[in-house]
Amino acid sequence: MKSLLRAEEAIQFIVCVYLNNQLPYPGWLYWALFITPDIGMVGYLIDTRVGALLYNVFHHKGIAAAIYLAGVYFNRTELLFTGLLLFGHSSFDRVFGYGLKYSDNFKHTHLGWMDKSLAPHSPNH
Repeated sequence: MKSLLRAEEAIQFIVCVYLNNQLPYPGWLYWALFITPDIGMVGYLIDTRVGALLYNVFHHKGIAAAIYLAGVYFNRTELLFTGLLLFGHSSFDRVFGYGLKYSDNFKHTHLGWMDKSLAPHSPNH
């Protein structure tokens, strides 16, 4: 199942790159700004709760889709680009196991624990 989910995320990433190439921006701009959603990690300098909140805002696909749809509605290529950048970055991250964060630990994501040695050995986790 994990391989299927990773393949799905990879396909979503490829679709974002394709759609971005249809916009009137140079192709290199997408790649130059590709890691900018990781700015949300600065919240971890405060604590894990703030870090998780900021990280999740910049990596939530619903927010990315809403920005993209606002671009469609208002016919604004800046919003289309931003939505594709956020969505594509999030899909790319999830291919490698970086999911939305829980507030207890950076490595505790909605996809599970990135470091299995940190995972509690309870059947509820």
